[in-house]
Amino acid sequence: MELELRHLRVLCAIADSGSVGRAATALGFTQPALSTQLRRIERLLGEGLFVRRNTGVELTAYGVEVVSQARDILARADALGRRHGNDRPAATRTLRLGVTNTPVLPELLGNLREGCPHLAVSVSSVYATGELVRLLEAGELDAALGMDYPGLPLRHSADLAHRAINTVPVFVAVHSGHPLAHRVEVPLRELSEDTWFVSSDDGVGWPGAFYDACQAAGFTPASTHEFHILEQLQAMIAMGLGVAVVQPTIRPVDGVLVKPLVGDPLWQRHLLVWRRDAVEPAVAEALHHHAVRVYRNLLARAPHLRSWVARAYTAARLPDKRR
Repeated sequence: MELELRHLRVLCAIADSGSVGRAATALGFTQPALSTQLRRIERLLGEGLFVRRNTGVELTAYGVEVVSQARDILARADALGRRHGNDRPAATRTLRLGVTNTPVLPELLGNLREGCPHLAVSVSSVYATGELVRLLEAGELDAALGMDYPGLPLRHSADLAHRAINTVPVFVAVHSGHPLAHRVEVPLRELSEDTWFVSSDDGVGWPGAFYDACQAAGFTPASTHEFHILEQLQAMIAMGLGVAVVQPTIRPVDGVLVKPLVGDPLWQRHLLVWRRDAVEPAVAEALHHHAVRVYRNLLARAPHLRSWVARAYTAARLPDKRR
């Protein structure tokens, strides 16, 4: 077996849907046939790409790397032959883009300006992904950057489409003088007595996913504050006023340490969502391609995330060494 573009599309479909069964339906396969194909791909690549859980599948650290590269290859392949006719410049059009709390936006806009010079982007900042979906359904936005959570896939009408940008674990930010500051990874249950800063309802599963993880760890947070303004949040954590779960791309200020949670009990999936009737396939592909590249670069520059990936990659290979 040789790796082909159709195999890369299978991996991306499984990563996007979070389920082999849903990916099989989308691709027109039976679930057993797609499971067999996935096992063959994993054998060819030498290790597992997905972890099977009760709620579906999640990418391994190696899987994140492979799927990111697969998307890059597919975007390049899909772009072949798109240019046709004469070389007259295309008419400028405006894309109404809604964004939640994402670090991708500044660099993404720069890349779009350079890579899609005839696409003008008008940005609206909206915290809740649920509100972004409502605005898309109402035709008030063309596309959006949002998120959902494993076991809680984003729901929308057939008028919209979505594609995963990346799936990443959620980390915890603590004061540099915190009793657990020396730990490489922090057990969620050992933060049961801390005050938590928890961002508000995003309409698609947060903060329910956080409280479910706490309950699974055996506790309910004793004290919480609803907060999501990042600069002020970090300032309060640096003062030792509480802890918060954060995206792995965060750049901590002095006095704040970012740590993985033992067992990775919380994950987020970053998404591109768009109106099928308002965004041409080529524009959707360009948006997704640049968002994936930007996010991958941000992850590569996050030292706490690089350390987590290195440990996860080593752990995944240990059974092979024992054999």
